[in-house]
Amino acid sequence: MKKVKKRKKEIKIKEVSEEYKVENYVEIPYKKTCNCPENYLSCISPKEWVKGQVAIWEFYYEKRDIRDKEIHPAVFPIGLPQKCIEIFTHKGELVLDPFVGIGTTLIAAKDIERNGIGFDLNPKYIEFAKKRLEETPKIFENTKQILICDDALNIPKYLKENTVSLIVTSPPYATLLLRERLNKSLRCDLRENRYYKKIQQYSFNPRDLGTMPPKEFAKALGKIFKGLLPILRPKRHCIINLNDLWENNKRYPTHCYVIEEMEKVGYELRNIIIWDKRNLVNKVGIFGYPSNYITLSTTFEYILDFWRPK
Repeated sequence: MKKVKKRKKEIKIKEVSEEYKVENYVEIPYKKTCNCPENYLSCISPKEWVKGQVAIWEFYYEKRDIRDKEIHPAVFPIGLPQKCIEIFTHKGELVLDPFVGIGTTLIAAKDIERNGIGFDLNPKYIEFAKKRLEETPKIFENTKQILICDDALNIPKYLKENTVSLIVTSPPYATLLLRERLNKSLRCDLRENRYYKKIQQYSFNPRDLGTMPPKEFAKALGKIFKGLLPILRPKRHCIINLNDLWENNKRYPTHCYVIEEMEKVGYELRNIIIWDKRNLVNKVGIFGYPSNYITLSTTFEYILDFWRPK
């Protein structure tokens, strides 16, 4: 009997020591600063709410947007995270981008009085993002934007539970960039541009999701977001922008794989929004004609909207 008690005591001490392991939590505000009622999801007006309900969104690049693929091969326009932040958060709340790249999400958060924190494996991107944020005028003095170079798996070491009001990100699209760029969606006389036959991969770090085939990519993404679930407040949203992969004359429905993995780890799919990119695609070439009909993936992307169930 005494041995059993001793064993229980040892287990309890071990559990406590693990629970109180020192964590370097980031000091960043996360509570709303507006006067909106508690049951409101965000600060937007009924008119803007109705606009957001249309499940096909269009965006335009601003002068501040980075279009140079030598700097970053795949950047979404500032308008995309900004619209998500406006719909799903209040002023003063905290937005997280676990694959922040060159900082577009944090610039959007800074513009509209939200706090933002972003993580990326690539130190080159983090440094560039810091410069972009420094060059962005600070309109609101009461918000913070923080960039950290680390693996997204380690994010729970930096943020306390129930502090993030929105996760919005555009992760690497599996191995979409891990090949020579042939520009097949462009008109033939435009294909041999400065990016032609270049591999514009984010990095070749084996931890980079851009080095993984679609199903492996989705599982790795699910593992990361499982760790983020306790950080996200209940009934708050998680937005993932991605595209499917066309490779070796076969389509891989990456967005379906991601939905499946996200639901496995505890998220609930709320909406699927189509990013209509036709206004950004010019001088397209004939692809697959006349025998192999293939839709151009450059003309649309998926914006998957999940939440943490209550």
